[in-house]
Amino acid sequence: MGAHGPKPTLLLLLLLGVMCRAREVLVPTGPLYRVTGTAVSISCNVSGYEGPDQQDFEWFLYRPEAPEAALGIISTRDTRFSYAVFGPRVAAGEVQVQRLQGDAVVLKIARLQAQDAVLPDMLQVSAAPPGPRGRQAPTSPPRLTVHEGQELVLGCLARTNTEKHTHLAVSFGRAVPEAPVGRATLQEVVGLRSNLAVEAGAPYAERLAAGELRLGKEGADRYRMVVGGAQAGDAGTYHCTAAEWIQDPDGSWAQIAEKRAVLAHVDVQTLSSQLAVTVGPGERRIGPGEPLELLCNVSGALPPPGRHAAYSVGWEMAPAGAPGPGRLVAQLDTEGVGSLGPGYEGRHIAMEKVASRTYRLRLEAARPGDAGTYRCLAKAYVRGSGTRLREAASARSRPLPVHVREEGVALEAVAWLAGGTVYRGETASLLCNISVRGGPPGLRLAASWWVERLEEGELSSGPAQLVGGVGQDGVAELGVRPGGGPVSVELVGPRSHRLRLHSLGPEDEGVYHCAPSAWVQHADYSWYQAGSARSGPVTVYPYTHALDTLFVPLLVGTGVALVTGATILATITCCFMKRLRKR
Repeated sequence: MGAHGPKPTLLLLLLLGVMCRAREVLVPTGPLYRVTGTAVSISCNVSGYEGPDQQDFEWFLYRPEAPEAALGIISTRDTRFSYAVFGPRVAAGEVQVQRLQGDAVVLKIARLQAQDAVLPDMLQVSAAPPGPRGRQAPTSPPRLTVHEGQELVLGCLARTNTEKHTHLAVSFGRAVPEAPVGRATLQEVVGLRSNLAVEAGAPYAERLAAGELRLGKEGADRYRMVVGGAQAGDAGTYHCTAAEWIQDPDGSWAQIAEKRAVLAHVDVQTLSSQLAVTVGPGERRIGPGEPLELLCNVSGALPPPGRHAAYSVGWEMAPAGAPGPGRLVAQLDTEGVGSLGPGYEGRHIAMEKVASRTYRLRLEAARPGDAGTYRCLAKAYVRGSGTRLREAASARSRPLPVHVREEGVALEAVAWLAGGTVYRGETASLLCNISVRGGPPGLRLAASWWVERLEEGELSSGPAQLVGGVGQDGVAELGVRPGGGPVSVELVGPRSHRLRLHSLGPEDEGVYHCAPSAWVQHADYSWYQAGSARSGPVTVYPYTHALDTLFVPLLVGTGVALVTGATILATITCCFMKRLRKR
């Protein structure tokens, strides 16, 4: 803002023409203040005249130091009207009159000069020191490098010593890298208007509203722009543009000066171009129950975790030969909180940070099922306004093979129905004998019983249902019995299990099998399955007692009942034999 001077320099442009009765000539209310190098347009119209509609106009300049001397500028009827100081400018088209209609014209001067009695251009714009953030190379204009997610801070010095009361509008703009700088290529980032309002260019409006983009004034002439959470698209050449505005007598504001300064060439070092992940110590071969340790190192020119950046690291495992990165084993989130992936709950697995960028995965007791290909996955996040995180990059390590020796357990199971025949209302006893070869000391066995229902003599397409079983810890587990009656499961020998179906009914008909499994407990007290098997099928068909067929109502006499009962018995026997042949 300029100071109030005691003796203003004025630009006074007056119309001088042939005056007639009631003729009225109108020009804008003065004085108008402009500075050298800028353009000006002054309108003029005449009314209340007599004669033709096409009027001629002549423009004169009266200097403050010689108010009586009229200097001819330009005329609409005489091409030789201009004084020598204006002649070349008129001939070059720098000074011209544009006719709007017969009685109205506009005087246009493209570039005001000091001889036009204007204000001197006192506006100054330059780059301010960039501040402590960023890494600046000793070039002019400077080259500034910031990490993605960090703050980009640029300063601009703008001042004016114009004697009149003026306002400054300061704007920060960006041109894409290597693009020529001009109004067509310069995209406004944010600006402070002459009315002190802060506004952003269209691509940056959302970031201004979110608080990621800020513009403030520090002191009398320093302006500071802060772009939070720098992105790859923020790279480019930044400029500061200052415009000086003055208020005309009619209340409107006119720009009287504008200057631009290059602030810096800004490079944004993206996290995706820097993030790298390596793993060690190399291919591993271990035995079951032994600890497994894997190390992951995150490298690259990365900003430290904190206010602007955050990182998460996890391990993924895919079984040998399986496509894709596999399932999550464990991870540390951006807050350093660890978690286990699905299927690993209850196991002694640790994920921890052992150095500034080194992370360790430790399985206390490996299992054969832990064999596969391991990869370390690192993700980098940048922080926007508040605590909002945005994923900016991710990287996976090369595959690291892990081999775990098998226990070498071989199981076989033989199941049968005790007695071979069972009738409705009785208890069906199914026995399962298990044989084991190999395995470590302390191996424990579990066995479960399953049933597949029969539909019209054929096995149903649905999955087998658990009826009951005994776990490796000796605890019984009951499932769902087809007939809904009571079930008991028990261990009748070191390697022999029994399933009993009490009060057998027709709904219990089906094909049953025994499924044993071998379990090993490691030093961390976790169990894992070292082997499994399945017995052959055992068909359970609840027979009907022959005498039951004779208990029919004696409504028509004993002889008829005996004949009817015999017929029913023959029918049941015939149907059963047909189903037995199918099996």
